[in-house]
Amino acid sequence: MSTSSTATTPAERRMRAQALPPLRDADAAAIGDFIEAIWAEAGLAKQTQASYRRDLEGFARWRDGAGGGLAAADRAALFDYFAWRTRQGYSPRSNARLLSTLRAFFALRLRRGQRADDPTALLDPPKLPRSLPKALGEREIEALLAAPDESTPLGLRDRAMLELMYAAGLRVSELVGLPATAVNLRQGVLRVTGKGGKDRLVPLGEEAQHWLQRYLAESRPVLAGRRAPAALFLDAGAEPPSRQAFWSLVKRHAAAAGIDPARISPHGLRHSFATHLLNHGADLRALQMLLGHASLSTTQIYTLVAREQLKRLHAQHHPRG
Repeated sequence: MSTSSTATTPAERRMRAQALPPLRDADAAAIGDFIEAIWAEAGLAKQTQASYRRDLEGFARWRDGAGGGLAAADRAALFDYFAWRTRQGYSPRSNARLLSTLRAFFALRLRRGQRADDPTALLDPPKLPRSLPKALGEREIEALLAAPDESTPLGLRDRAMLELMYAAGLRVSELVGLPATAVNLRQGVLRVTGKGGKDRLVPLGEEAQHWLQRYLAESRPVLAGRRAPAALFLDAGAEPPSRQAFWSLVKRHAAAAGIDPARISPHGLRHSFATHLLNHGADLRALQMLLGHASLSTTQIYTLVAREQLKRLHAQHHPRG
């Protein structure tokens, strides 16, 4: 278990993580069993399962079988691991996610009678700074949506993707994973499979419907060629674009629209969707349903964003602001 000097960049932390011992068979089996169990119980998304797996494998490799390996780890081992991660420069948010993963892992073993105690019981999550979602202004959104070159198949696809992302408030994984059958232009709705495999119906605005119609009629047949792909959005190889590819196109079109790419991310379009709806009088419960949030408390963060924007407008335009 190395205690060498603090790594200061994500690349350095990844290198140190890669230098840890390989995963032992017993730990791999325990992690695989846990992933299967939580998938059966909660139907967690593939990205969440992969995150849980990375967290548990990192801890197991750091322990390298000490004291019975991952499944037998005690509270002292967890304290030592979090201390090591802190020295390596891992963020409080990353450590909070890790603690959540470990709690789920040991809670399952406790329920099954595979352990008599929960070593995470007295561990407090790190304090996280409150960070408000970053939303673009409505004029900036208009400029971003108009940035793609609609005369090309990929440009028209980009316009349709951006319009749909903003119109429906989708997560990136939801957008790139949409099947063509999810769109019902006659009724003007989109069926979205969100976290936990839960479906929701999201209405489409007229603009999003217009660009989807054009994409489906003019661009998708060109990109699909002779194939019959199931995905709604396709790249030049008739495959669905990855989340990373969508990230890149958002940054590229933001720069073309005169928006600092550092100020925007794909998730920023979802934040903008929610913030702009609230600014125009949307009901918080309705917004919760549109976003697919399991808890209203998750949605309430957008009321703080809207409030901050109102404060800035007051300060900028009121004669005594």
